[in-house]
Amino acid sequence: MHDASSRPPLPGHLRWLAALAFVLTLVAAGWRLPDRNTTPAFALPPLAASPAAGLISQGMLPGVGSSAASPSLARLADGRVAIAWRSAATAARQQDAIWFSVFEHGAWRQPFPVSSTEEAAGSLFAHVRQLSEPVLFQHGSALHLWFAVSGAGGRSIVHTRSDDDGESWQGLARVAASPLANTDLRLRHPPLAMTDGSLGLPLSQTWLGGHGEWLRLDAAGKVLEKSRMPTASAALDPAVIAIDARQALALLRHPQQAGLQLARSDSAGEHWQGAPAIDLGGSPSALLRLPSGRLLLAGNAGQGRGTLAVWIGSADGSAWQAPRIIETAADARAEFSEPSLAIDGDGRIHLAYAWRGEGIRHLVFGEAWLDGGQP
Repeated sequence: MHDASSRPPLPGHLRWLAALAFVLTLVAAGWRLPDRNTTPAFALPPLAASPAAGLISQGMLPGVGSSAASPSLARLADGRVAIAWRSAATAARQQDAIWFSVFEHGAWRQPFPVSSTEEAAGSLFAHVRQLSEPVLFQHGSALHLWFAVSGAGGRSIVHTRSDDDGESWQGLARVAASPLANTDLRLRHPPLAMTDGSLGLPLSQTWLGGHGEWLRLDAAGKVLEKSRMPTASAALDPAVIAIDARQALALLRHPQQAGLQLARSDSAGEHWQGAPAIDLGGSPSALLRLPSGRLLLAGNAGQGRGTLAVWIGSADGSAWQAPRIIETAADARAEFSEPSLAIDGDGRIHLAYAWRGEGIRHLVFGEAWLDGGQP
C-alpha cells in the first residue's frame, strides 16, 4: 500500500490543467441539470374557428428601406398580430436593423426599429457586424424577440422582451446555448409554450455539418436543458409542432438535398428520435396548426425561390396534400422566401414572406381559402 503523501507533486501546469478540467466538468454538469419539479408538457393553445371568408386582404408592409427579409409573425395576447423583420444595411443606411409593427384595424402601424447593429454592439459590449433571423413569440404577458448577431467572435443568439406589446423593449442578453461556446447557432422558427411556464426553442448548430437542437428555457430566457434532434443526415432549421401534450413533430431541411428530415418526441422535447424523411416537392419551412386541427406548411415549391406554396397535412403530419401555389414568377429577380405563419384572435390565418428582396408581403385568409378559391 502506497502513502499518497509520499508521491511527488504534479508540475504546476498539470495541476492547473487538472483543476480547469474539474471546474469545466462541474459547469457542464450543472448547466445541463434540468428542473425536475414538473414533467414537461406542451401548453396547447385554443384555436378560434376560422372565418368562412376566402382571401381577406393582401399587400406590402410599409417600406423602411430598399431591402427586407426574415419576417416573423406572432399573435399578441389580445389577438392582434405583430411582426418583426430584418432590414439590411444599404448605401443610404449603414446599419442592419430589426423592425417591428402591429396589424390592427386592417392595416399595419408605422414600423420602428427594435435594435440596430450599433445599438446591439453597445448593449452587448461587443463588435457586431450583422443582425439576422428575428423570431417573435408571445408568452403570457411577455412578447419575446430573439435574433442572431454576427461579429468577430462568430454568430450567437440574443434575446429581449417587451411587457407592453412591443412599445418598449428590455436590453439584449445572449442565449447561453452551451456552457463553453455559443457560436455557429441559427434560429428560424418560434418556440412552443410549456405548461410549467417554460419555452421549448428549436434552433440549429451549424458546426460540423449541422444538426437540430431543442432548448428548454425558463420564463426569463435562461436555458434549463438541451437535447439534440437525430436525423438520417445533416439537417437544419427545425420547425416544431405539438401533436398533443407530450408528442411533437420536428421538420428539418438538409442544406443541399431536397425533402424534409423528420424527428419526433414523445416526451415533450426531452428526447427525440429520427423518423422517415418525406419529399413534398420543395423546401417548406414555416409550420402552423390550423383551426381544423390540420397542419399547414409554407415554403418554396420546386427548385429555387421563384415559387411560394403552402401544403396542408393531417393532424399528425403523416399525410400531405399537393402544394397550393401562392405566388410564382419566372424572371431572374423572382424570389419569394422565408415565410412566417400565425393565427389571430378571430381565427384568420396570416402569411408573411420576403418579396423579391425588396419588402415583406402579407396575406390574410380563412382556412376555407386553402381548400378552394384561386389566389
